[in-house]
Amino acid sequence: MPNASSPSRSTRAGVRDTRRASAALDPSDLSQNEQAYAQLKQALITLAYKPGDYLSTASLMNELALGRTPINHALHRLSTEGLVQIIPRKGLIVSPLSIDDALELIDVRLANESLCMRLAAERITKTELHQLEAIARDFEKAASRGQTTEVMNLDRLFHEHISNAARNQILAEILKVLHARSQRFWALSLAMPDHLSEVQDEHRAILKALTEGHPAAAEEAVREHVMSFQRALLRTR
Repeated sequence: MPNASSPSRSTRAGVRDTRRASAALDPSDLSQNEQAYAQLKQALITLAYKPGDYLSTASLMNELALGRTPINHALHRLSTEGLVQIIPRKGLIVSPLSIDDALELIDVRLANESLCMRLAAERITKTELHQLEAIARDFEKAASRGQTTEVMNLDRLFHEHISNAARNQILAEILKVLHARSQRFWALSLAMPDHLSEVQDEHRAILKALTEGHPAAAEEAVREHVMSFQRALLRTR
């Protein structure tokens, strides 16, 4: 992988934060390929690496304390997911963010999240509801402390937990990809005043509908959640 300009000091600090976060989230026995992938993806979706940043393999090896082979393996994998672009004779660039792409992504999320909520409202267990409530509480604690990376990770866990409760593996896999692609845009929307408090209210509404086993209410709650994200994102223009 050709070298490019090194990330800034603030970027390196952000990557250290995401390294700590991904270490807490991922099993300690991951292969080096999986470690590199998890840490780089975490840095990309939380915008520790900013859209348009040029990266170099040498800098990434130093920051992640991993070898060239796992770094390159992870970068090629992330390029297939659209998070980075490998440009011949120029090197590696973090994929730009497009609001138009985000709006198309939201359309797809609305359809799939609605189906997921209807299924989850019918199939979620009491144990899963208790676990979801715990995730929501942890989310609110992280939000009150201004822990942005942790907030984003807990939001991902909240949605993944619901998709698992829907008992449809194909739908869960689709939603996992959609959520990962959405997180880079959510990092932008978090800068909007009051958006985080809106998200907490929306999580509570989703929990209430799931607890009551009400598919229509669950679908309506998640539609409001996704549209709230869209409204916040459009305010960043």
